[in-house]
Parts: sequence; structure tokens; C-alpha cells
Amino acid sequence: MADKRAPLLPEEGWHCLHLFYRIDFAQWQLLSAEEQRSGKIALSEIVQEIRATDQTQLLTLSIVTPKADLAFILITPDLHAANSFEKRLSLSLGAGVLEPVYSYLSLTEESEYITTPEQYGETLGREQNLKIGTPEFDTAMKTFAERMVHYRQERVFPTLPDWPVLCFYNMSKRRGEERNWYALPFDERCRLMGGHAKVGREFAGKVKQLITGSTGLDDAEWGVTLFARDTFQIKKIVYEMRFDRVSAEYADFGEFFIGIQLPLDELFQRLQL
Repeated sequence: MADKRAPLLPEEGWHCLHLFYRIDFAQWQLLSAEEQRSGKIALSEIVQEIRATDQTQLLTLSIVTPKADLAFILITPDLHAANSFEKRLSLSLGAGVLEPVYSYLSLTEESEYITTPEQYGETLGREQNLKIGTPEFDTAMKTFAERMVHYRQERVFPTLPDWPVLCFYNMSKRRGEERNWYALPFDERCRLMGGHAKVGREFAGKVKQLITGSTGLDDAEWGVTLFARDTFQIKKIVYEMRFDRVSAEYADFGEFFIGIQLPLDELFQRLQL
């Protein structure tokens, strides 16, 4: 049944829900074969409906460790839709079959530490000796502007990749007495984040990142979703980031989840449903 309420849309960005479940197989076995079949059909229909919803994306995952059995990642603008879809997904296989074990709510967002045109122009002069007003400088600035338009689009209105391996964790910046990220001057934070981003760019084509903001929405400040074609690249980027000052001195990390993207029919087989 369609929700008749007016959409609850954020001023900027889309809502992002990470939903992790454990299957209560004892509860599942209590269902008749027909009830099990109906449950799988119901979940399939909900997944199709969600994916047919405008500006909405849904990933289905098998979780590798016993922390959870399966997960959904849902991105959609309307908070009512996100809330409704989450409730329906949770009950789709039958009451009590899907046991929620972890969830995370966040918003897609643009980083506050992006490089400004002025800063990039200074970098061109300092590192490449390009002078303002020269054709080479103008070409470099035009390329930078085009790259930033694409960057902002992908941060705020991302297209989730179909790469098979996915890692999710939350993180916050430290506020301790000795290390307080928010006590640093903004320019210093920008400089440090520039170095942090440089490490990430070394994994272009190997790891795609979805960074979503959750301050005031969930227990940490950001949700980090990493997509890769193999687990080695996930391990390597997280390891390399740990040596960066932003992570080494100012970051606190939550629990890590590793999943494999699977079509729903393969997910049913993997879960032995």
C-alpha cells in the first residue's frame, strides 16, 4: 500500500540505511513449505518495488562472518519511504525470521574539506610552476572544475557500484583531552584531510568509497562503505589509511562488516532458505 504522506526530504543529500540481520532458522523451520515460498516471493517483490522507486537504490548482501547473515543497503531521498521499506523488509520472510543485529542511518553529503579553486590555483603555481593567465593554467583550472562537479555529484547523489566485495564501518573524529579534532583550526583540518584524501586517490579504480554523514542521526559521525573486487584491496586501503595522521591520531572506528553482493535468488541459495 502506497504511503500517502508528503515526503520527508532532506535539504541536501539522500537517506542511507545499512540494515544487518541474522536469520532465526528455528523460526523459519516452523513455517510450512508454502509459507516459506510465500515469504521468499514477498521479499523478492519488495526488493523489486524498492528498486523501481525513483532515486532509490537497494543492495542485497551475504555477510561473510557470523556477525550477521544478510544485509541491505538502501539509499532513497524520502525518510518516510526509507522507514516503510525497512519495516517491510524486516517482516518479509515472516514474523521473527529476520532478527535485526545492526543498523545505521546516515545522509549522503559533500565533504566540508574540498579543495577550493583558489587553493588549487595556488597548488598549480607551487607544484607545477603554472602562472595565472597562461593557457596551461586555464586548461588545468577547467579540468579541475569539471572534476569537482563530478565529485560533488557522486558524493551527494551516488550510484552504488556492483563490485562484489563490500566493507562497512562507522567512524568519528576524536574529542579527547590530548587529541581533539574539533579544537584544530579549520585550515589545519583542511590540510590534514588533503593528505588523507591523497591516500584514498592511490586506490582509484580499485576501491570506491561511499562516505555518509550521521552526526545527530546515529551513534557515530560517518558511515564508511568501501566497494572492491577483492578483499585484499579493502585490507590494504584501511591499513594504509591507518598511517595517515587523520586516522592515526584523530579517528575512532566502529565494528567492521564484510559482505558479498549477490542477486536475491543466489542469496536465498547461499543462506539455504
